[in-house]
Amino acid sequence: MQVTCPPGGEDAARRFYADGLGLTEVPRPEGLAGRALCWFRDFDEDGRTTAEIHVGVEDPFTPARKAHPALVADDVAHLESIGARLEELGYEITWKDRHTFDGYERFHAFDGAGNRVEVLTPVV
Repeated sequence: MQVTCPPGGEDAARRFYADGLGLTEVPRPEGLAGRALCWFRDFDEDGRTTAEIHVGVEDPFTPARKAHPALVADDVAHLESIGARLEELGYEITWKDRHTFDGYERFHAFDGAGNRVEVLTPVV
């Protein structure tokens, strides 16, 4: 999944996706170096990639307020810890849709560029 940011948005992207969501920044493949600003991945306990988000520069920039990536947390405690960490870092998050998706709990957050990101977890 790719989201975009304005020129100079690299530090804001790192703060949200790495520090806030806990994703790992990875180097872009050499042949794609000019296509995206930052790449972030999540890995399972065996080291396999479970999620990947690319942040590219767009000028002029308009944040994605409707279309969005969705990341799956391990459980409700993990979901709540990610939400708390994002709030501590000063990001806007909303829990208003927490129980509106059958079988899941979720929140929406907005990265440093204003793009919407959903974090959810299945519940039994």
